[in-house]
Amino acid sequence: MTELSRRALVAGAAGATVTGLLVPTMTSPAAAQDAATPAGPAASPIPGAYRYKVGEARVTAISDGVRTFPMPQGFVRNASGEAVNDALAAAFLPPDQISIPFTVLLIETGGRRLLVDTGNGPGQGPVGLLAPTLAAIGVAPESIDQVVISHFHGDHINGLLTAEGTPAFPNARVFVPEAEWSFWMDDGEASRAPDRLKGNFQNVRRVFKPLDGKVERYAWNKEIAPGLVSVGTPGHTPGHTSFELGSGADALFIQSDITNIPALFVANPSWQVMLDMDGVKAAEVRRRTYDRLVADRMYVAGYHFPFPGAAHLAREGEGYRYVPVMWNPVP
Repeated sequence: MTELSRRALVAGAAGATVTGLLVPTMTSPAAAQDAATPAGPAASPIPGAYRYKVGEARVTAISDGVRTFPMPQGFVRNASGEAVNDALAAAFLPPDQISIPFTVLLIETGGRRLLVDTGNGPGQGPVGLLAPTLAAIGVAPESIDQVVISHFHGDHINGLLTAEGTPAFPNARVFVPEAEWSFWMDDGEASRAPDRLKGNFQNVRRVFKPLDGKVERYAWNKEIAPGLVSVGTPGHTPGHTSFELGSGADALFIQSDITNIPALFVANPSWQVMLDMDGVKAAEVRRRTYDRLVADRMYVAGYHFPFPGAAHLAREGEGYRYVPVMWNPVP
């Protein structure tokens, strides 16, 4: 696989009571008229947002888009291309092709409005839809109080900045994993990094430089927002973090990138995606976490799960079965 394609992939790459709200996106008679006209090939995608409740907390899943590309050689490090295609076929997905969704969570809890991750950022082709979707559902960037970052891959942090390079959420404090910050901001680690990681070190510095004074580092197993606790899940990156959102008797596990495409890595949890920096550790964390989620029957939200990204997991054979929650829009 070429370095260029690897960099492009990285750049794009007793549970809750769930009541969904399909958020309308048409806001004017003109918009309604446009919607009644068949869209041509160049039409922009309709913004996607889906709202549900976790106890008293309100969660809105926001699609940042989907990136589709030919399956790179070695996308799964420890499985053959034939085995990967078999898994894709079992999920009714086309062979030799990868489609990765990106779903950001907006959480309103304890009088605070926060985002978990920020998507690919503006100007990224078929992705980068967070900002226009927030606008479509009436959420102003200035109203975001807090942004919580799971790890420092570009598809999670690039949306922290506008196209002009200024903070996208000017009033928000930005919370980042302490272990992740320590690794990516270490000049020694940057100097020793293999070529495939050097671009990410540079991007991390680019993104966080305009946020000087707004960034707070958090440790694992800490409440970093009302009801939101950080959970260390390293392997994908050294400081990769998941979260548990609890409200009353309800809970949602926000797994971030413990798993990439469910059709591949939920069914085959020992498989290692090429983006996992420590594939062995990532697989160990995946199994340990999923065993707990299965036992507790907890809802789980996945950044790369099919939109709206909320599901249950059940044990099946040597792996797990992905069970999407019922789509349940309300007026």
